[in-house]
Amino acid sequence: MAVSTEELLEAGVHFGHLTSKWNPKMAPYIFMEQNGIHIIDLQKTQAKLDEAKVAIANIVRTGRKVMYVATKKQAKEILEENAKRVNMPYVAERWLGGMLTNFATVRKSIKKMQNIEKMKTDGTFENMNKKERLMKTREQEKLYKVLGGIEDLNRLPAALFIVDIKREHIAVKEAQKLNIPIFAIVDTNSDPTKVDYAVPGNDDSAKSIAILVKEVTDAIAEGLNERKKAKEQAKKEKEANSKQEA
Repeated sequence: MAVSTEELLEAGVHFGHLTSKWNPKMAPYIFMEQNGIHIIDLQKTQAKLDEAKVAIANIVRTGRKVMYVATKKQAKEILEENAKRVNMPYVAERWLGGMLTNFATVRKSIKKMQNIEKMKTDGTFENMNKKERLMKTREQEKLYKVLGGIEDLNRLPAALFIVDIKREHIAVKEAQKLNIPIFAIVDTNSDPTKVDYAVPGNDDSAKSIAILVKEVTDAIAEGLNERKKAKEQAKKEKEANSKQEA
């Protein structure tokens, strides 16, 4: 069921930034100004959210991946939790420059991280001295912190879902360069024209981020479920056909 404007209101999704910090391109999504703060039109948020949900569900229905991106303190945990719920890759610690545009190099670093893990289980670690083991463990931890969320990503994602495009501007640029569609929560201080699906909303409050990220994740979960059902149906039909032929 779609989220109501009352729920969005309760989560503070309508609170934008100070009017002095606004981006004029957000004008169509601003309802009014109150005490020097822009108030976002929640009906527009709802409409844009519905549009984004349909599009993102269509992407995952084809079996492709959506990469979640949010490195700000109040969004990190929410993002990681939701991405894991639908088994999608995520970046919650730091965006490495070239994470998309230099994906082959990033994959090498992931391989390096996985090799250290392998060393721990295949006995290689036991043949190392204490200092070497410590160095390798530290290297693995460092790599995991940044790359752990995209460890299973073997090819470029089909889309990005970003919280705060102003902060994640490098991710936005890389996705634009590679024509990867961007879904994002966009606050009044950002440029909505830089992304394909802008959901106007407060990207600073944990409550607001949580409700919007959950909505998008629910749509992804639904798309995945439909994909699963379609595959099961196709399998049944194939089995029925082969029985008839026999």
